[in-house]
Amino acid sequence: MGLIQAGLLSLGAAVAQASLQIVPGATWTATNTGNHIQAHGNGITKVGSTYYMIGEDKTNGSAFQNINCYSSDNLVEWTYVGALLSQTASGDLGPSRVVERPKVIYNEANEQYVLYMHIDDSSYKEAKVGVATSDSVCGDYTYLGSWQPLGFQSRDLGLFQDDDGAAYLLTEDRENGLRIDALTDDYLNVTEAVYLWDISIEAPSILKKGDYYFMFGSYLTGWDPNDNVYSYATSLSGPWSNWATFATVGSKTYTSQTTYLLPFGDGAIYMGDRWVSTNLMRSTYVWLPLTISGTSITMPDRVNWVPNVSAGTWSAGPSESQPEAESAALSSGAATISCSGCSGAESVGNIGGSMDGEVTFSGLSSSAATRSTVRIKYENGDTAQRHANVIVNGVSQVVAFLPTANGQTPGSSTLHCDLLAGTGNTITIAGLGDGTYGPDVDRIMVPNT
Repeated sequence: MGLIQAGLLSLGAAVAQASLQIVPGATWTATNTGNHIQAHGNGITKVGSTYYMIGEDKTNGSAFQNINCYSSDNLVEWTYVGALLSQTASGDLGPSRVVERPKVIYNEANEQYVLYMHIDDSSYKEAKVGVATSDSVCGDYTYLGSWQPLGFQSRDLGLFQDDDGAAYLLTEDRENGLRIDALTDDYLNVTEAVYLWDISIEAPSILKKGDYYFMFGSYLTGWDPNDNVYSYATSLSGPWSNWATFATVGSKTYTSQTTYLLPFGDGAIYMGDRWVSTNLMRSTYVWLPLTISGTSITMPDRVNWVPNVSAGTWSAGPSESQPEAESAALSSGAATISCSGCSGAESVGNIGGSMDGEVTFSGLSSSAATRSTVRIKYENGDTAQRHANVIVNGVSQVVAFLPTANGQTPGSSTLHCDLLAGTGNTITIAGLGDGTYGPDVDRIMVPNT
């Protein structure tokens, strides 16, 4: 094979994966459940080329239900694997208990995955850490118990594993401040305090880049977001710098709270939760690339962006066409309705329902045959997520649509699908055939380059 031919094949492969997007704050549907991903307060554990996202199930509110695990090889399409721990009849994992911010690290010496989590009662007076272990990252975990590390309170927590294998608990001690505590060699207990900030910072996560450790966290404002901050040092024992913001000041970290910092190529990905305290099931995920220059970190907001996991790089979202639903083909009772917050002040309702209404977008253009992400702008005035059967070029999948803010402000839901090169693409949004209604559809955003 000649160099030119090889180069063209390489370019073709890059183009074919060029537009699978991360869309911060959107509904993210798991590939095999048809529901919005339930992995809040999560951490990421990478095994080989597979990423495992482990977080809290908030389907039925704040009380502990499950610690869920999802897997992905591209950080965009996530498959539900199973629950690592589930509610028990009594004890730390029983009804009306608090189990938050699960984080998993691997102990190579013991060949064991270790899970730390915040354990509490509904009044948050216990302030403990809990530990569980497993032989596989997404397997069944054995719960070992809970305690207050070194006798101090522990609420929001994180874990950090250094290059030499040493591991550390990052924990918010309400009475004294934010702590870094060293773990024992088996990672199952705490040996000593490494550093204490005499300020309360919660949702801690450490990123190591080059010669610097960066601690990220948020101020204490309950479920409400704030301008999250970071501090840096050349040693975990300090001295640490003053705290500084990294997102646009006043944006409240684009309405999110730090949960994890994922090293990615020469940089990192910020992973945050956009909490909806009145309906935690509909909380979403805000993931954005960080720009790191020495000790300076910045994070502009983005509607969408494209990660390339094989190269450890990312790019801005592609150009898009934005066909309106009211201009598409409506059938079986689907109808144009007024929508003050929608593009063009109209949307299409009666999707699904007793008449199985449908809206079909035809003649959609793509510059390449590619797996891509289409954004669906929609409304859902219910308190529960709605669902639709979405057919792209003859291939069906169930897509979830979380409740929207006030019934008049459209949300976004991500649709990952295979597009054809040219203008022969068709997308139909229909009901599930069970009489339930899908979303009111405002428009779709289809990558065309």
